[in-house]
Amino acid sequence: MEKIEKRRDYISWDDYFMGVALLSAQRSKDPNTQVGACIVNRQKKIVGVGYNGFPTGCSDELLPWNREGSFLETKYPYICHAELNAILNSISRDLNSCTIYVALFPCNECAKAIIQTGIKEVVYLSDKYQDTDAARASKIMFDQAGVTLRKMKIGRKSLEIHFDESAI
Repeated sequence: MEKIEKRRDYISWDDYFMGVALLSAQRSKDPNTQVGACIVNRQKKIVGVGYNGFPTGCSDELLPWNREGSFLETKYPYICHAELNAILNSISRDLNSCTIYVALFPCNECAKAIIQTGIKEVVYLSDKYQDTDAARASKIMFDQAGVTLRKMKIGRKSLEIHFDESAI
């Protein structure tokens, strides 16, 4: 009998969890920025996912999506970031020692929530706002709280998902 070997091109844990975060981001209705987050416990089980959007019950038809203008005419006072949504959507209230995978490095407000829940590692794809005070404040708080920051090492550029049952 011929020995069959396991498949060798399976994705890594990092690619898998960041992939879930990126897939979650596709639920965002924000016309400019789609961010997703995925929280994973020490047993490599997903315990929360989220994406950036308005709070439940708030109309994405009536609230503004603008990036510029007076504060109340922009999305900023209304939008819930992916990290906060992942925390609020988590199936466990014990997120101690979990890892959060995020497409975009967390702002200072999300950093506070991440620290308060006990999440101990942040894995991110992009830090494009690294020169802002919000990103600097996040890094200061993460450092003081002992949260590990890790920029994702890209193992693959893309991953295709097919919704065709013949692909299974």
